[in-house]
Amino acid sequence: MKRYGIVIVVVLSGVVALFAQDSLNVTMVGRLDMSSARGVVVSGSYVYVADYITGLRVVNVSNPANPVEVGYLNTPGHTRGVAISGNYAYVADGISGLRVVDVSNPVNPVEVGYYDTPNNACGVAVSGNYAYVTDGGNCLLVVNVADPAHPTEVGYCNTTDEAIGVAVSSIHAYVADWEGGLRVVDISNPENPVEVGYYYTPGGAFEVAICGDYAYVADCWAGLRVVDVANPGNPVEVGHYDTPRPARGVAVSTIYTYVASDESGLRIVNVADPINPFEIGYYNTPGCAYGVAVSGNYAYVADYYYFEIFDCSQATSIQSHNPLKAPVSFSLLAAYPNPFNSVTNIFYEVPVTGQVRLMIYNLLGQQVAEIIDRNVVPGSYSQVWDARDVGSGVYFCRMEAGGFQQVKKLVLMK
Repeated sequence: MKRYGIVIVVVLSGVVALFAQDSLNVTMVGRLDMSSARGVVVSGSYVYVADYITGLRVVNVSNPANPVEVGYLNTPGHTRGVAISGNYAYVADGISGLRVVDVSNPVNPVEVGYYDTPNNACGVAVSGNYAYVTDGGNCLLVVNVADPAHPTEVGYCNTTDEAIGVAVSSIHAYVADWEGGLRVVDISNPENPVEVGYYYTPGGAFEVAICGDYAYVADCWAGLRVVDVANPGNPVEVGHYDTPRPARGVAVSTIYTYVASDESGLRIVNVADPINPFEIGYYNTPGCAYGVAVSGNYAYVADYYYFEIFDCSQATSIQSHNPLKAPVSFSLLAAYPNPFNSVTNIFYEVPVTGQVRLMIYNLLGQQVAEIIDRNVVPGSYSQVWDARDVGSGVYFCRMEAGGFQQVKKLVLMK
């Protein structure tokens, strides 16, 4: 999928302000510098970032617009993943294995135990008294962490290729196994985990998230793959979404999947119909998105050189339509809300691929904003007009697409 920039030009009292962004329905609200952020998990008011170079970073996100790092722990290895359970963080620390960190005081995280895995700890998930660690090479390890000071390996299951990501749901662990695809492991007996099913994804399985009967696989250059795991012994792919860049991280919340897509940043995909997933929002981040976590309206992204917070409420609150079900004609629909105070959503429909322009004019016929001017594929869309920098009054939104033109009245009331 080709990426397009959106340029919004606001003309007010002879002064031109130029805001360049490459996003749709997603807003960055907070950011912190990192050294090499690879993984992220959120718990309550805190986010725990796996930084490949500097270890575990603890960030207070109670105010998303002002994230504050409150604590850190320099681990001995290269931190690639982290999971939280209770007062403990479980860190996949590369060649230094699994590290168990007491985070009951987020300001002062303290390592209380570790297990030196045989290879290269890449990912970790925790369920009950057990940590499930993907250990590079080709192995899923099961580690008893009932006593955090003395974690002990109790079982393992060999995988086909390079075990990288892992998720646990009920009695199954789901392993993103690079060229080995998705592996399903029965962990009902932690001391004897057994592979019961697999699906060879077309890319390189990097991370996996589970929701209900579906596994959502970040499959590197093959994007997001949706796999039906209702029958764990026979996983079947039912849908996919091609991300613009390699898919490296994935999180799922209700009917929305959030994908960390390398240099194309955060992508939000509607999976209400798993057979036909479609993108509803994105933000091309300044770094390289490796990991993502979600809580409420916010997505938290490990963007290599940065940790970022995004407000995704716009993407998930508006009515979105599958672009595969194309409208029958061009149409500029009623904006909502209208009248509005500062921000409104402009809805439009496109039946064929082509150039689309949305412009805002005042009563004098002067253009005060250009919402979009880009090539658009068939579908139903919405764009946000942020009118905080213009005065109250009557405005007109004009849509142009080929020979089509339509105008809608907007009333801004501050």
